[in-house]
Amino acid sequence: MNERTPSCSSRFKPSGNEIINMNPTLRIFALFLSIFAARFASAADYPAPTESDFTIRDFKFASGETLPELRLHYRTLGKPEKEAQGKTTNAVLVMHGTTGSGAQFIRPEFAGELFGKDQPLDATKFFIVLPDGIGHGKSSKPSDGMHAKFPPYGYIDMVEADYRLLTEGLGVDHARLVMGTSMGGMHTWLWGELHPDFMDALMPLASLPTQISGRNRAWRRMVIDAIRNDPAWNGGEYKTQPPSLRTAAEMLWFMSSNPVLRQKDAPTLGKTDEVLDKFVEQIVKTDDANDVLYALEASHDYDPGPNLEKIQAPLLAINFADDLINPPELGILEQEIKRVPHGRAVVIPFSDKTRGHGSHTVAALWKDQLVDVLKATEK
Repeated sequence: MNERTPSCSSRFKPSGNEIINMNPTLRIFALFLSIFAARFASAADYPAPTESDFTIRDFKFASGETLPELRLHYRTLGKPEKEAQGKTTNAVLVMHGTTGSGAQFIRPEFAGELFGKDQPLDATKFFIVLPDGIGHGKSSKPSDGMHAKFPPYGYIDMVEADYRLLTEGLGVDHARLVMGTSMGGMHTWLWGELHPDFMDALMPLASLPTQISGRNRAWRRMVIDAIRNDPAWNGGEYKTQPPSLRTAAEMLWFMSSNPVLRQKDAPTLGKTDEVLDKFVEQIVKTDDANDVLYALEASHDYDPGPNLEKIQAPLLAINFADDLINPPELGILEQEIKRVPHGRAVVIPFSDKTRGHGSHTVAALWKDQLVDVLKATEK
């Protein structure tokens, strides 16, 4: 990997294929400036999102099954703008991670860094769309009542549903930017392949452009097997959450941060049990075993590898050196980004500001890169 930091004017070159580990000294300096500036900007500077639902009639899944009504919940900030020919010019799609929802972005470390006046995704200038993916948030999901009879869905289904939300539900025929975190990052790669002319730029965070395998597949299988083999799951027809949901929550705690931060938060045996129990109890109160099961199984059809050359929009992939789910030592991103015609990648080094996989939502770590992407793809 190249340990260098390009000048601001060349930091994003759509025709380049490279991966960069940002210089730690400059990164710390940039973070200091971001933190300093944040003291003078309130999270309330961005408008409250508007929430609504879009219903797709007779949605056909890749499995062949059809749902008479697929409800997609979404949040928007700002208003769409169109050029003289009617093409949307300012739409930004932001997609969430596994078991998350669009609501996860409405908090200080994300919206407070990006959506305020004069911030990178200023909601007075951009039309920001935050959907709840199929099976997540307030969109149609197994726990609504169908339980394990809900049609099995995959990432391609989720991308198709979001595409129809934008085009049919919101009248958006073009996106200024498509981006996402974790699962949403994986969806971003797929968007670039399935709808190559739809966006000006792509920015996947905390993801890899390859089929899920190795340890990433293994931890998902552990959770899937724990739920499906749990007698209390009862084929999805449980009355109270099965014990296996606790196993799922414990695995999520284990994988979602870095070892240094976990050790800091849980420095003794007793404190570790306390912290873990608190995390698990919150998941058990708010999540559902069928929803978690479906969300993890949905990654079965994710495989952007064969079609990376089809991505035409400039793409900047951002990963994190302390991400246990997408560890940089695998070399996958470094190798595969070379196949993306206008692709570039950045691996942000470990620091006291990173949170392992969860760094994807800490916008102060990477928002300067977002600014470069937007500037480089202005028309």
